[in-house]
Amino acid sequence: MTAADELRARYVDQLRREGLLGADELVRAFRAVPREEFVATGFDGGDGRWLGPDDPDFLPMVYRNHPLVTKLVDGVPVSSSSQPSLMAAMIESLELRPGSRVLEIGVGTGYNAALMTVMGARVTTVDIAPDVVERAGAALRRVGLAGAVDVRLGDGYLGVPAETGYDRVVVTVGVTGVSPRWLDQLAPGGYLLAPVEHAGNHPVLRIRPGARGMAGARGELRAGFMSAAGPLAARYPGAHPPPRRAAAFPPPTVRQPARWRPPLDVFRYHDLWFAVGAWDRRTTFSAGPAGGWGGPGGAVLLDEVHGGGAGLLADGSVRAAGPYAARYAADAIALRDRWVARGEPTIAEWTSRLVPAGDPDQPILVPTNWIQR
Repeated sequence: MTAADELRARYVDQLRREGLLGADELVRAFRAVPREEFVATGFDGGDGRWLGPDDPDFLPMVYRNHPLVTKLVDGVPVSSSSQPSLMAAMIESLELRPGSRVLEIGVGTGYNAALMTVMGARVTTVDIAPDVVERAGAALRRVGLAGAVDVRLGDGYLGVPAETGYDRVVVTVGVTGVSPRWLDQLAPGGYLLAPVEHAGNHPVLRIRPGARGMAGARGELRAGFMSAAGPLAARYPGAHPPPRRAAAFPPPTVRQPARWRPPLDVFRYHDLWFAVGAWDRRTTFSAGPAGGWGGPGGAVLLDEVHGGGAGLLADGSVRAAGPYAARYAADAIALRDRWVARGEPTIAEWTSRLVPAGDPDQPILVPTNWIQR
């Protein structure tokens, strides 16, 4: 057994112990597919180093439950191998069976497609970046899956225009809305999983076609993804504000105490955050601490007109700034307490109708009027 084999076995066992790998066929796929082959050109080590196979830290970093950024443009991550636990959760949500036809939007490294293929799915994966497609194809050849996965260069918005009958469509990049072309390419009874922007995050939604060019969605998973470009990133009236750097906010003038000791864990905090975003379109993501707001970033009610707003932290405390700080703080507390009064619903307890928005020539379907089930 090689060092890579030992690390991979240990990593799979750790994911199982933590409850992050469930189905036996998914466990077998994670044991069988060597993740290191899909990041063989290296990845961002997070400390200014680009880690390649010759680096002693390469394999230990590969076999952690972390995303690996494999492509940067002007210092901005644009392609990656997603966090393994998130991959596993999305694959389980696809409810694959041997022979299931899957259309994947966003090739990434090819690792996700390889896992689904080893589980018996017939996968077509599409990406607009030639270098990404080339590297993924090379990785699939190295692991003996070149003929099993159909890797295509193309516009993800279009899917595969000449084909229909996919049992599942899975999107592996954050989008502001869903291409109606994907829904047209589903087989009867099929559905789509996509990370759709909501309050500055990209929670994964399960989406089914509806009548008259619309669709229905339900919350599926808490998640974060890199954002798409082009029509899949279109802004539209009524959307949440784009994320803001916390450094743009003045120091808080209103501070309300914590509600929870210890704070909510990351999963419950994202349930709270989703609900606040469902009820209030001012909600977005404030990235990074500044001026006493606290924490690494989180949910904020943004005052786009006057500046400032109110940040809602994982312990339930509130920090607010700007000329209407007291009003925004009161609104944040009311939303927090509303979530508690409603039984602290999870992301999976929300449904929405999707309606056309964005560019009329390249429309996207976006959520509207979230309702707690």
